[in-house]
Amino acid sequence: MPRGRYLTPLGEEQFDCAPGPAGWRYVSRLLAPGGGHGVDTDAAQRVTGSVDLTLDARGRTLRLELVAGDWRVRGAALDGLTWVRMAAASGEDAREGNAPAHAFTGASPAFLVATARLLRLSTATPSGLVRLVDLAAPALSPRTREERWTLLGSVVHPTDTGPLTVDTYGVDDLETAERHTVHLAGDVVLAAPDVELAALDSPPSDFRTAE
Repeated sequence: MPRGRYLTPLGEEQFDCAPGPAGWRYVSRLLAPGGGHGVDTDAAQRVTGSVDLTLDARGRTLRLELVAGDWRVRGAALDGLTWVRMAAASGEDAREGNAPAHAFTGASPAFLVATARLLRLSTATPSGLVRLVDLAAPALSPRTREERWTLLGSVVHPTDTGPLTVDTYGVDDLETAERHTVHLAGDVVLAAPDVELAALDSPPSDFRTAE
């Protein structure tokens, strides 16, 4: 079960993830960036958000609970995607939403793993189009957009715990025409724009052997 830390523009994301009976689950909490010398550690490293994402065996969202700042979103793959956005503390101002989309996305690296898991690209089918509901922090206001993912290659690296397969994807945002590259090893993001893997306490889970 991988456990580690990502660094993102929103702060440090401490995570646990693993395949399970349902498919895959990722749980994390987001800590605000440190403030340097002379700053109270507890205040500087306060929890500012969290992610609880469960996928089924086909990579579809069984359950999502996302918290950022003052807002909370709960969602699932139902009639496309269905969600409720509300005030995090009180549950007030709840508003339901629905979109003919395939998956959620947002600032957390978990969503990169989830999208790759949903598309299941291979040498036989190296490219796929996906419609996403983007939940941008801190307001978590939903916005639908499309991306095209392309599997650029896979490299197997020998490690002390066995071979590690690293998949490289090219991702095109069809709205902005921006391109970027994502490197995944199983259910861990090794590198992506604005994502740094700062620590990993155990090897990534290999979806190929978990099925």
